[in-house]
Amino acid sequence: MIERDHPKLSLRKQCEMLDVNRNRLEPRAPKRTASDLAVMTALDALHTEFPFLGARKLVHELRDLGHKVGRRRVRRLMRLMGISALVPQPYTSAPSLENVIYPYLLRDLAITRADQVWCADITYIPMAKGHAYLVAIMDYPRCRSAVWLRF
Repeated sequence: MIERDHPKLSLRKQCEMLDVNRNRLEPRAPKRTASDLAVMTALDALHTEFPFLGARKLVHELRDLGHKVGRRRVRRLMRLMGISALVPQPYTSAPSLENVIYPYLLRDLAITRADQVWCADITYIPMAKGHAYLVAIMDYPRCRSAVWLRF
């Protein structure tokens, strides 16, 4: 249909006559090149060894291994692979403006016996695949003497 070496009609004119964009004449470049696959293999190994590293530090690690990459490319490949650093994301507990602030009801209460006041806490635990939440519900006089570990 379109002849690249036509003696009288240029490629531009042929595309204009057939109402075809010239950029569609060449086959599209594959989305994943051989170098992308090599970087993704190295990225997978690094992420398995250091799951807490983000794109910025992974760029330095990949460059030490001899790959020529930038942060945007590493971020794109990480997004494509579905991996991210295993750290809590910022603003996970930021209250919204619609949240009601309740008064502290235990301020002037004398706690004298067991089962009078209960307390609860929740924490986020990163796992190898996903995450888990740990919920602790305790009797308040006993939990005041407990040692709390923060992650």
